[in-house]
Amino acid sequence: MKTLAYLPIVCALLLAPAAQGTDAASSVIVDRAEDTGFIRVEVKSFASLNARQQQLAYWLTQAAIATDPIAYDQFSRYGLRQKRLLEGTVAHTPAAKYEKIRTFAKLFWANRGNHNETTSQKILPSFSFEELRTAAHEAQHSGAFAAAHGDLPPLKDGAALDRELTQLRASFFDPQFEPMLTAKSPGPGQDLIQASSNTFYEGLSETDLKDFKDRYPLNSRLVKGKDGALMEQVYRAGTPDGKVPPGLYALYLRRAIVCLGKAQQVADPAQAKVIGDLIRFYQTGDFADWVQFGTDWVQNDATVDFEDGFVEIYRDARGAKGSSQAFVSITDAPTTTLLSRLAANAEYFEQRAPWDTKYKKQSIKLPLVKAIETLVETGDFGVTIIGDNLPNENQIHEKYGTKNFLFMSSSRALNAASGHTVVAEFAASPEIVDRDLKYGEEAGNLLTALHEVIGHGSGQLSERLKGGAEPYLKEYFSTLEEARADLMGLWNVWDPKLKELGLISDQEEVAKAMYDRAVMAPLLQLRSIRHGDTVEEDHQRDRQLIVNFIRAQIPDAIEQFDREGKTYVRIRDYQKVHQGVGILLAELMRIKAEGDYTAIKLLIDKHAVHFDTALRDQVVARFQKLGLPTYWAGINAQLSARTGKDGAVETVQLSYPSSTEQQYLSYGAMFDRSLRTATGTMQP
Repeated sequence: MKTLAYLPIVCALLLAPAAQGTDAASSVIVDRAEDTGFIRVEVKSFASLNARQQQLAYWLTQAAIATDPIAYDQFSRYGLRQKRLLEGTVAHTPAAKYEKIRTFAKLFWANRGNHNETTSQKILPSFSFEELRTAAHEAQHSGAFAAAHGDLPPLKDGAALDRELTQLRASFFDPQFEPMLTAKSPGPGQDLIQASSNTFYEGLSETDLKDFKDRYPLNSRLVKGKDGALMEQVYRAGTPDGKVPPGLYALYLRRAIVCLGKAQQVADPAQAKVIGDLIRFYQTGDFADWVQFGTDWVQNDATVDFEDGFVEIYRDARGAKGSSQAFVSITDAPTTTLLSRLAANAEYFEQRAPWDTKYKKQSIKLPLVKAIETLVETGDFGVTIIGDNLPNENQIHEKYGTKNFLFMSSSRALNAASGHTVVAEFAASPEIVDRDLKYGEEAGNLLTALHEVIGHGSGQLSERLKGGAEPYLKEYFSTLEEARADLMGLWNVWDPKLKELGLISDQEEVAKAMYDRAVMAPLLQLRSIRHGDTVEEDHQRDRQLIVNFIRAQIPDAIEQFDREGKTYVRIRDYQKVHQGVGILLAELMRIKAEGDYTAIKLLIDKHAVHFDTALRDQVVARFQKLGLPTYWAGINAQLSARTGKDGAVETVQLSYPSSTEQQYLSYGAMFDRSLRTATGTMQP
């Protein structure tokens, strides 16, 4: 389960503030497209790797890039065709001539399609259909669309291009066509499956899916066969012996398998086994092979580590299908050592959780904690993810524990890009501003650590739910789990054990700073939801649930008030808020353990979904005056390999793309020769 940045500013290290100010911001902000900023994610630890580790990092990075196109197709049936059209146009036309199209392409890349990854709402272009048509034909005359683009055949002439443009017109320009990526709160009479643009279910409704049991729960698309029965189209490459045939995304998975095979050759024996497991899963698509990969992966603590697969279920309104994502990382050893103290005391915090004893684990497999820098993040993974707890499968983490990542390079980049201006504008008092300046970064990173290391791995399910709570809680599971993990951080920040472990400086002030940020979060996140009156993203729902529940349960704990035309939220009694945290945390654990769908639906629908649009408009106006981007996307490091006569990699160099276009067009060039020609990109 992922953790998104709690506020626009986050921290870089426990107990250690990161650089702030305009110089720091200018050094990491590479580009901006409308309300999205592109920030460089620097990897200072790459130079410390030996030659084999650098080669391993190179091939794992190539595998991550190979699966990147899959997310575009998962988010819309038009996604890969839109991607081909935009990339060919941008790569083969002058930058200044079609600036609006280039800007839209950047937003498209940042979100892996034309739906905002946070709000799920459709992104509309500022140019006309005729402008796009003119630019696309000019690009075609310059060599665009002459080669296959992944699974898509070339557009051989102007007539073929015009047919493609016509078929894509509504997907680009019609606001009512595929308006939402994932519609978890569709309007009256609407179906949450049919109202979502994602392609996990083709031509199906909620009624069709009732009581259906997935054989391939994460990695398949459900469709109706000729006989009307539901069938699963599995994401897989197929086995070399032909016994398991290829399925969806075979082209991309086969390329990833080649790169993973190269990585396996330079990995140590334990990690080579892990990589082999993933290769096997990508060949067969079998869930048992995914569990085997997760089992071996969670026990492997390699310096160069990775995640690759169909992992998180946030994009599926039904809460079952995984979206494609990947990252490659390098372990930050000093910070990891510090965080390991927290992991070693997981059982201590479990026994002090405020829920019923029957939901407490009596023995805990210690979680593995890793502070990391990321070399690449692709697919449904981005720079605003500052924590991750994996694997998600209950049968793995109950027996073997979890692996917890804290993304230090992403935290540094976000902090440097944002500074402290947001809290200065939205905090309710100078005291809160001063406290956040001194302790906010520490509080933010400590919350992330507690969320991932202590929160997600905690709690015991009832015997009935040993396979996991997801099938019972459906579209509400992810919101519940993110809220439960946040609440574990908010509950435990007052525990004296943190001081004993050396993980907190001034406990009273850090705890208050954490709570200040928690109550501001629902107000601040409204800046990102420009249209409608519902919250769709699970992390945003979790934060609104916490604050609104406590306000309703304990009326004098938190107050919202207006001053000089501006709305603020502040805590009146921190210990009463702590009391409310315990009440909600105990109830969410009960709901998860028992699979109580009725109870979680009632809680989330009441406290987490709707908001005051007038308040949203005020927040948006205040935020715009700060001049900061509303959303962030990452510019990854770029690894270049020099090969010998035998084709083996001899040396690997790290650099950073100079522009947004350079990064994404180089990724696209892996499956489109015409992009290689235009960008000068060489592919292994």
